Amino acid sequence: MENHFDLLVIGGGINGAGIARDAAGRGLSVCLVEKDDLASATSSASTKLIHGGLRYLEHYEFRLVRESLIERERLLQMAPHIIWPMRFVLPHDEGLRPSWMLRLGLFLYDNLGGRKILPGTSSVNLRDEPHGRVLKDRLTKGWEYSDCWVEDSRLVVLNCMDAKERGADIRTRTECVGLERREDSWIATLKTADGHDEKVIARKVVNAAGPWVDTVLGRAMPEETHQNLRLVKGSHLIFPKLFEHDRSYIFQNKDDRIIFAIPYERDYTLVGTTDQAFKGDPKGIDISPEEASYICDAANEYLKVGVAPDQAVASYAGVRPLYEDKAASNSTVTRDYQFEVEEDGPPLLSIFGGKLTTYRKLAVHALKRLNIGGEDWTASKPLPGGGIDPLHFDDFVADQCARYDWAPRDTLHRMARAYGTRMIDVIGDARGVNDLGEHMGGGLYAREVEYLVAHEFAMTAEDVLTRRSKLYLHLTSKEQARVEAWFAARPTVIA
Repeated sequence: MENHFDLLVIGGGINGAGIARDAAGRGLSVCLVEKDDLASATSSASTKLIHGGLRYLEHYEFRLVRESLIERERLLQMAPHIIWPMRFVLPHDEGLRPSWMLRLGLFLYDNLGGRKILPGTSSVNLRDEPHGRVLKDRLTKGWEYSDCWVEDSRLVVLNCMDAKERGADIRTRTECVGLERREDSWIATLKTADGHDEKVIARKVVNAAGPWVDTVLGRAMPEETHQNLRLVKGSHLIFPKLFEHDRSYIFQNKDDRIIFAIPYERDYTLVGTTDQAFKGDPKGIDISPEEASYICDAANEYLKVGVAPDQAVASYAGVRPLYEDKAASNSTVTRDYQFEVEEDGPPLLSIFGGKLTTYRKLAVHALKRLNIGGEDWTASKPLPGGGIDPLHFDDFVADQCARYDWAPRDTLHRMARAYGTRMIDVIGDARGVNDLGEHMGGGLYAREVEYLVAHEFAMTAEDVLTRRSKLYLHLTSKEQARVEAWFAARPTVIA
């Protein structure tokens, strides 16, 4: 029946997207609503890593690390176009964590999760090239270990694409403004961007609203107080490339935190993150001057060439909706996920915490907690565009360059990374660049934007330039204005 669903998912971040995909694949009728664009909050403001969480070992979170390490390789196989291996260099710095502790932690990291694809840890002489010209002279030894990089917002979009292809109703720019519990179902009031209200009925509800999870709980049960979250702000700075090689660095800070310096978007280096208590509205937040100084000060403890906040070309910030476990420090509060289930009638499951790496397992556990049966199928099915051998991605790119020899190689490589095997759907029947429509800059053509609108829920220039890609870093302001003009000429676009 129209507007009657087995499951309503509130929130279009990674947790909601993963649950919608899993449930749709089990044959449930699913509706996912997101008040903004997909991945418009926490899930696009991460450090963009699929990792086990090396520093979580210090807090004895062995189950979380093991689960994360197992999922790391599963996700790499599911989506090798948007997830790829990355090597991280961990310098040893006298006066901080002792070398025996770092070696033990890396040994556990290599062996807890049944690693099969990624290479293990090796020692590194930091005086040798390329690190000798990057790091300060006091740093002489360290270790290199493996984790993975992910295009975080695209991970969300691909889960929603797959959910839709399996029958889910994905509604962006649609906010759940009311939840009313009946004897055997929930009646949800949804408000669209144009102010239109609509009612939907669902047998079960998942509250995956991230920083707004307590707000949704308040709408469902206004008679109760809901204060289950600890909001922790994390910010990043993007600099012109700080080093030429493809390794990333993990730097220990004197406050026991760590920051990363990661090659980013070919021409840049991403540095972060922070852990700052946050109060207020999580929407549209920016990095603070104090956070920018903290990041630069931490990096300058290690890098020969100093950085300052005014050298950054861009920044971003997000709020982590962590479960309030009463930890004294924002950096030690658990990154594990917790469920709260209201079962006095039709169930409402609320999600606190979680991380990109474990989103798929979170979805499995959430459906089990809701007593939803069916096969645990998501571990073996690639996401849209997957189905590529993660160890031979370069061969896939070479094949595409041969197939579309008329297109710039940089554009094809970007498309291969974004769309994987589905780049054929983006390019379509084009036989030359003139068949791709208006060139908006940076290898972005109108045909690609049309694909993003038709298949990836994009509705604005920001959706395309900031979340479906990071082309805002590569297009001039004039070129970005062309994308905005393209959308302005299509006022009735429906994703």
